[in-house]
Amino acid sequence: MTQSTSAARSVRPIPEGYHTVTPTLIIQGAAQAIDFYVRAFGAKELGRMPSPDGRIAHAELQIGDARLMLADEFPEMGGRAPQTLGGTPVSLHLYVEDADAVFQRAVNAGATVLQPLEDAFWGDRYGRLTDPFGHQWSIGTHIEDISEAEMRQRMQAFTPSSA
Repeated sequence: MTQSTSAARSVRPIPEGYHTVTPTLIIQGAAQAIDFYVRAFGAKELGRMPSPDGRIAHAELQIGDARLMLADEFPEMGGRAPQTLGGTPVSLHLYVEDADAVFQRAVNAGATVLQPLEDAFWGDRYGRLTDPFGHQWSIGTHIEDISEAEMRQRMQAFTPSSA
């Protein structure tokens, strides 16, 4: 057994505090984004590593029980922000105790409303935002447990029929 194999066996394959999937956001203005996420979502900054040119090469935040990694845009290494790409196909969902309070706090911090908060057919209080850096967030609080049959019935009533 090599020394690196021996050392690897004593190291956790998924570091403590992380989940199997950890989103990483590429941002134009990562330092400002960290400030926004602290104000809007109550994030706690765990650390940041600046690159020699002053951009943030890597930073980590804790939001609730989840970690979020982020970095400034590094197009020379393939890292492009939503503004460079013309939007994002990804949305991050944030479950919270009080969707109304968090949603309003995010709007007050500079987020743009994509879909106002409402009681959704699947049992969540739910709304969607875009942060000032082009990333989309949905915010929800689970407010009722419903059966799969009831959810299907509500979805049919919610979805406009095609004529």
